[in-house]
Amino acid sequence: MMTKGEKRQAVYDKYSGHCAYCGKQIEYKDMQVDHITPQRRYADKKIADRLENLNPSCRRCNHYKRTCDLEGFRELIMTLHNRIRKQYLNKVAEDYGIVEVKEWDGKFYFERGGEA
Repeated sequence: MMTKGEKRQAVYDKYSGHCAYCGKQIEYKDMQVDHITPQRRYADKKIADRLENLNPSCRRCNHYKRTCDLEGFRELIMTLHNRIRKQYLNKVAEDYGIVEVKEWDGKFYFERGGEA
């Protein structure tokens, strides 16, 4: 059985120190451990805490994913460009070429085989 520290290190190592979702390089100390399927969906927390249900996550992805399952999180990100485009300040930034808002292809970093 793994200690808590060993399990945390194993989660970090899953994607070589990258966030499983956005692919950003993260320091071990800054990594958040995300439950791919949220804990609340399991009656037994020990099952929820299995290594195969844990992903390394940056703070932003973990915060934005909150209690979504993987498909719910994917939907949030897939529609993000539409919500951003509705914001007035972003419209100005797009007009001046300061930002470019693009659609996302729907694949998380861990689904790309480690390619950003």
